[in-house]
Amino acid sequence: MMRLHLHLLSDSTGETLENIAKAALAQYDDVETVRHFWPMVRTEAHLERILQEIAQNPGLVVFTLVNPATRRILEQRCLALGLPAVAPLDPVNDALSGLLGQQAKARPGRQHVLDAAYFARVDAIQWTIAHDDGIAWEEWEEADIVLAGVSRSSKTPTSIYLANRGYKAANIPIVVESPPPKILYGLKNPLIVGLTTSADRLIQVRRNRLLSLNQQPDTSYVEEEAVMRELAFARRMFADNGWPVIDVTRRSIEETAAAIIALCNQRRADASPKVEG
Repeated sequence: MMRLHLHLLSDSTGETLENIAKAALAQYDDVETVRHFWPMVRTEAHLERILQEIAQNPGLVVFTLVNPATRRILEQRCLALGLPAVAPLDPVNDALSGLLGQQAKARPGRQHVLDAAYFARVDAIQWTIAHDDGIAWEEWEEADIVLAGVSRSSKTPTSIYLANRGYKAANIPIVVESPPPKILYGLKNPLIVGLTTSADRLIQVRRNRLLSLNQQPDTSYVEEEAVMRELAFARRMFADNGWPVIDVTRRSIEETAAAIIALCNQRRADASPKVEG
């Protein structure tokens, strides 16, 4: 297994860099990555301390520094050390500059500006947390999305991820012995999406959950026949109401959320007035 020191330098939170690095590294096997994360790099003194660490642990340097002086120092020192230094946003900025006919403003952290969209996202997160697991169902009409599914079908983490994308997302557990509130079947504003999974995966997830709570892992909650009955009950409910269904068996939370957002976009497009040519 190869060992790689990866130095991530940002003059802001570094969230963009972390996502880029994660996406790139996912394409390689058998690599032990040692990440050195350096956010809020805005002074030459700070950079000097980081450069000492880079010299001691040489590897790939990836950065998003907009200050020309700081950036120039980093590039020159990496060149002297014989290390690759990559600015992944440069091609995008170059293309935008060419198309827009203006230069980038070189202001760090501008994507985190406290604008209306930011506060709307905060509001979505607060609303979603307050409407987890069937709570405050009387307010579901305010939601953008309502997720339905049996226990441990990734409803809560998917809801939270959607909230971080600005969607108010409620969720409701589907329980054979306890039907959901009738309001669920008459909602107009939110998109209702059913989440399902394989019985094997669900049983494993539930067993792990019980073990983490120091509870007996041999109950009807994880009994195969009971689990299959639950899943069949939920799928029948989804089909009877015409709700779109997403199988989360082999999907990450991010992939499930992306599929839901695509459904929202398609619903919005279908509802938009058609312009005749």
